[in-house]
Amino acid sequence: MPKRYLEAGKIINTHGVRGELKIQPWANGPEFLKGFRTFYIDGKPFKILSAKVHKGCLIASFEGINDLDKANLLRNKIIFIDREDARLEPGEYFLQDVVGLDAVNDDTGEKLGVISEILDMPSSDVFVIKGDREILVPNVPEFIKAVNVEERMVRVKLIEGM
Repeated sequence: MPKRYLEAGKIINTHGVRGELKIQPWANGPEFLKGFRTFYIDGKPFKILSAKVHKGCLIASFEGINDLDKANLLRNKIIFIDREDARLEPGEYFLQDVVGLDAVNDDTGEKLGVISEILDMPSSDVFVIKGDREILVPNVPEFIKAVNVEERMVRVKLIEGM
């Protein structure tokens, strides 16, 4: 069963003097996070009063956080989103849901192993497949041909040397 609450970012600083918070997104980006009405911090819901994108981050104000002192208490906290509040387009998925899926060779149908983790690299995320050997596959359309969370499978195109 997938986790209901997903890590989505980190409060990295305050913004201004009215209690706004600067959030570094870990999900699809600040625009994605801007669509939420509630974030969860330490298991508690925080209603979002306003949110805007600024320099790759989300600047948000929360209900009850209206000054710098209250905002500073939330610095370095991880924000979570409720999976049920997310609006994913068809074919989109949460990266966290890929861990544990079977990786299958797109050409042969052979099971290569299971995706054990996802490495966050500068150019793209990398799926780590553990099987008879460890295979590192960039999460780009050239190599990841299909992800089907419901069928618990990822189709992977391998090239020589992988």
